[in-house]
Amino acid sequence: MAAGPWGWGLPALALLLALLLGGARRLRRRYAADGARASLRGRVVARADGVRALLVTAHPDDEAMFFAPTVLGLGRAGARAAVLCCSAVLLCLLFSGNYYNQGEIRKKELEQSCFLLGIPASDVTVIDHRDLPDNPAAEWDTQLLATLVLKHIEANNINLVVTFDAGGVSGHANHISLYNALRCLHSERRLPEGCCVFVLESVNLFRKYISILDVPISCLLPRDALFILTEEETEQAKRAMRCHRSQLLWFRHIYLLFSRYMVVNSLRLL
Repeated sequence: MAAGPWGWGLPALALLLALLLGGARRLRRRYAADGARASLRGRVVARADGVRALLVTAHPDDEAMFFAPTVLGLGRAGARAAVLCCSAVLLCLLFSGNYYNQGEIRKKELEQSCFLLGIPASDVTVIDHRDLPDNPAAEWDTQLLATLVLKHIEANNINLVVTFDAGGVSGHANHISLYNALRCLHSERRLPEGCCVFVLESVNLFRKYISILDVPISCLLPRDALFILTEEETEQAKRAMRCHRSQLLWFRHIYLLFSRYMVVNSLRLL
């Protein structure tokens, strides 16, 4: 009897998916074979001693939700990483139409998450400024933000900054504001000499939610820095994200399972 239209299609699709998963896992294992390698500016480097990196985020949970591969990758290479979080005052309009403020809870969750990512509380700073609310509709003032970030960079002798790109990964206005501020500092040459800025690549919706299947794609496409986590490190990143208990709504559990940002970060030099 002849096979129906789905008779061979589904088994073939399952086989193809299994082959892709197997290849992605092998590539990830090979890439992080010694547990202390990262691709920076197109080269594989074993150590990053002397690198004082600053991750500039918009909200508590950004460091784990989007940047965990970068933080853990820099850490395993020997860099010292710190976090500057620009807002903990949550003013998101919920489905109920009410605003709420969980600033202090979120700060504690941020410190717990950073500890699991290898960053001590002494290297975690939260900016409390009324003009920098956590609001997806709010575009933060570029000059105010640039001034605050530059002050922190200079005070801590930072020589590498990591933040969002122009797409903000999720299109969040606060994320994009960080990019605008760092781009302003860079274009006006206000950053200290030798301080470079890397921005996290925003990808399309398909790539965003194919987890480790994005590893081969990220390896093939051009980038200036690439960080890929091992299976153990990916679990570490997920534990860090789970520290943000006040933000763990149902869709974030799905994000933990399928987002490529829990496994791989590709970055570009500003």
